Amino acid sequence: MGRYLTLDDVEVAGKRVLVRADLNVPISSGSVEDDFRIRASLPTISRLREAGATVVVCSHLGRPKDREPEFRMGPVAVRLAEIGGFPVRRLDSVVGEEVEVSVAAAGPGDVLLLENTRFEPGETRNDADLAKGLAALADLFVLDAFGSAHRAHASTVGVADYLRSVAGPLLVEEVEAFASLLVDPPHPFTVVLGGAKVSDKLGVIKSLLPKVDMMLIGGGMCFTLLRAEGYEIGSSLVEEDRLDEVKEVLASAFGDRVDLPDDIVVADRFAADAEQEVVARNAIPDDWMGLDIGPKTAEVFAAAIRGSRAVFWNGPMGVFEWEQFRSGTEAVARALIDHPGFTVVGGGDSVAALRMLGLEREVSHLSTGGGAGLEMLEGKTLPGLAALERWADGS
Repeated sequence: MGRYLTLDDVEVAGKRVLVRADLNVPISSGSVEDDFRIRASLPTISRLREAGATVVVCSHLGRPKDREPEFRMGPVAVRLAEIGGFPVRRLDSVVGEEVEVSVAAAGPGDVLLLENTRFEPGETRNDADLAKGLAALADLFVLDAFGSAHRAHASTVGVADYLRSVAGPLLVEEVEAFASLLVDPPHPFTVVLGGAKVSDKLGVIKSLLPKVDMMLIGGGMCFTLLRAEGYEIGSSLVEEDRLDEVKEVLASAFGDRVDLPDDIVVADRFAADAEQEVVARNAIPDDWMGLDIGPKTAEVFAAAIRGSRAVFWNGPMGVFEWEQFRSGTEAVARALIDHPGFTVVGGGDSVAALRMLGLEREVSHLSTGGGAGLEMLEGKTLPGLAALERWADGS
């Protein structure tokens, strides 16, 4: 997975340390709705402040088009201070003279949170001036945002051009978890994929199929695969432009490792209170849509998970936010926590489902990054990791 320095390789006492965290959390009515990523970032921030560093934290939040108030970092600063038990000073900008003065005035153990990095137009295009401005704030850069490490942005990649850079503990933990699935995973190795679009997962399907013993596919994406196998899928979600590619995968030497639902929970419309029934996969009514895997499929998937030594799960089996379409996702989640082997869960919806069910502490590794984990499993090099590798020789 490449070589990079970590916090164990550097001295941080008395240093100003810029931490790129992943604090991209849902905000509702001015408050943090789900603090999973804040809690995941907290050990790194606490370690640095307790070691005598001045900690400058930066992160993006959402996808703002300008500087919309709902994307400001205020609620994140409040929640970080609440769960961390230390003061967090939120700054109104990302870079510039005011930020530099505030950072210079801070002392060991202080924590400052910069404004949303995506308020700067240069963030997503990896602008050199923005990267230099961020680098000017610190003596050391810690990339700890696995969920953003697949983005070549100024705050994830650019700053490493101008400042000694190391991998944070959370990033290291994430990379090692996914690497263990790529390099000699224990068998039987089962992958469970769900979510809406097969296009988001085709790269992973192609990369992992030769390595797995079984690939269980549910969620909205399964209907494109069912359609490719010749089934009528009613008004279920389908990506017509991917059918030929999916057919090739299913017809490949490893296509028989793909397991699709035998029964489906269908609904007469896309609504929480829709009329629903369970049908066989070859009996989906014309105007109805599949919104969950059926109970027989849930049993089959759960049994396969329990019989595996390693499991990776990304994507819910249905519209789990609505109670009557949650059973498939819950069956997978509960099978995972009964599973004694190594389990990795990645992707926001999968993590949200586990947290909704109160099961998030029961798996081996709960990832903060969906897209980054998928890209690693596709065999891609994450730009954030590549940026760290150039510092591995101590230069």
